Amino acid sequence: MRKYVAELLGTFFLVLTVGITVTTMNAMAPLAIGGVLMVMVYAGGHVSGAHYNPAVTLAVLIRGRIAAIGAAGYVAAQITGGLLAAITTRLILDRPETAALSFSGRQITAAFVAEVLFTFALAYVVLNVATSRSHPVNSFYGLAIGGTVMVGAFTVGAISGGAFNPAVAVGAAAMGLLSWSTIWVHLVAEIIGAAVAAAAFLALNSDDRARVDPNPDPVSASGPSRTELVEPAPSAARS
Repeated sequence: MRKYVAELLGTFFLVLTVGITVTTMNAMAPLAIGGVLMVMVYAGGHVSGAHYNPAVTLAVLIRGRIAAIGAAGYVAAQITGGLLAAITTRLILDRPETAALSFSGRQITAAFVAEVLFTFALAYVVLNVATSRSHPVNSFYGLAIGGTVMVGAFTVGAISGGAFNPAVAVGAAAMGLLSWSTIWVHLVAEIIGAAVAAAAFLALNSDDRARVDPNPDPVSASGPSRTELVEPAPSAARS
């Protein structure tokens, strides 16, 4: 249960930061968003692996670091955290003065591609810095993950809204920042980006495959806490 609470809390503060900085049109919003993700990753990494993002959880599931039942619990906690953040944002601030971001025509393609690319980048970075056997213990994973979101938000925020995260997209729609009518652009693009990132990781790290022990605990965290992971024998890993 503590893992789900950690995921809810981390996602809550991520989406809350998105909501407040974007609603107030803070020019440094990407820096704040990347920063809060970084510190929340450091705060919760040892508890849950600090996904805070259903797309990341999907990538970790495909990679083999979490069981399906655990992934479902993570996603539920993340979406709940995003919706609670939306409610809290609306308690703090009035609804945004600008219309919710929506897409039509060529904008749909542009936003879709932008979300696929930077969700891929985020999930790919997470898998490499927080689940790779080459980095069993490191102190840079939070900075790398937060930095990826910051770069993505600065780069394509004006094109797609820069969600890269279904929990952020749902929370932003609940706040009135994104339009419900085109939220599918984010959700579908983010799922594709995460799945491709996991496939790329497995293709480039064929000797770093893992399976999850289905018996004691359905959740195996990515990141620093890896005690529940069942590693294959060295010979099997290279077959």
